[in-house]
Amino acid sequence: MKKISKLLIGTNNKGKYKEIRDLLPKNIKTYSTSEFNLKSPKEDGLNFIENSLIKSKYFSKKTKLICLADDSGLEIDLLDKNPGIYSARWGGKGGDFDKAINRVYRELKKKDKKWKQKKIKARFICALSISYLDKKISSVLGKVEGYISNEPRGSNGFGYDPIFIPKNKNKTFGEMSSLQKYKMDHRFDAFKKIKKFL
Repeated sequence: MKKISKLLIGTNNKGKYKEIRDLLPKNIKTYSTSEFNLKSPKEDGLNFIENSLIKSKYFSKKTKLICLADDSGLEIDLLDKNPGIYSARWGGKGGDFDKAINRVYRELKKKDKKWKQKKIKARFICALSISYLDKKISSVLGKVEGYISNEPRGSNGFGYDPIFIPKNKNKTFGEMSSLQKYKMDHRFDAFKKIKKFL
């Protein structure tokens, strides 16, 4: 398969767009969905891979460009793996992650009043799919294991980064520089698996 030289990054999330662009080889010309004024499709898949495919096919058909789309989220074991594929939706209509983080803490407290004294296992999952029109080129899944911090820390990154501490580290993703984070996060893990197309 010949290497991709032009790629649409199928996301309307600025933080995600920047992170994906930073991980891509510099020689690939990237386009964002905002350049085409595209709204995101309805994500009614049952898992991360299905949702990333819905997005990559939808945006590719709209622009006739090869599209890489990501679907990612946070799974918390104590919350039966929620928010999972609903991670963004926990922030309400405006995708307000302060709201989403408060909801995580509320739900944890409902499950276990003493959750703060325990190590609450969690993981970030990232599915990446590349599609051209209706055809899937590749789908991969990446993840990073860790724990939920007792309070939000740090203002780097986006989404749930301030409350996620990767395994064997004591800083949250929100406290790490983007370079530190990129070397270990779920998106980087997925990227390693999709590299051969890029």
